[in-house]
Amino acid sequence: MLEESNRNKWNRILTFVKSKFSDGEEPDLDVVLFLIGVRELGLPPKRKFKKDQKLALLHIAICRLLSPYGYYELIGSDEEGWPHYELKKKLPFLKPGEQSILMKEAIIRYFDEEVW
Repeated sequence: MLEESNRNKWNRILTFVKSKFSDGEEPDLDVVLFLIGVRELGLPPKRKFKKDQKLALLHIAICRLLSPYGYYELIGSDEEGWPHYELKKKLPFLKPGEQSILMKEAIIRYFDEEVW
């Protein structure tokens, strides 16, 4: 479970995402990851993406979010501008709830450093 200060920050992020990008639906972790992937790619969030592109955007977000922890390193972008990352160290085994906490904490860090 997130610490209270982080829980408040996470709720602030969800409120921000809902106000900017939602049609009234409550955003979840995947929505926030998708928007981070789109932001890292540098494209407008309202653009339509194919299913494989959506998965790639989630991967970009996860790699970007875990880079400060030393798990991934940006190695460059391809000719279409899509960033590519290299795994630098193996990710630890985490239970699903632990994965969610790690990603939420990484998103909070990203928002603190890049968005706010």
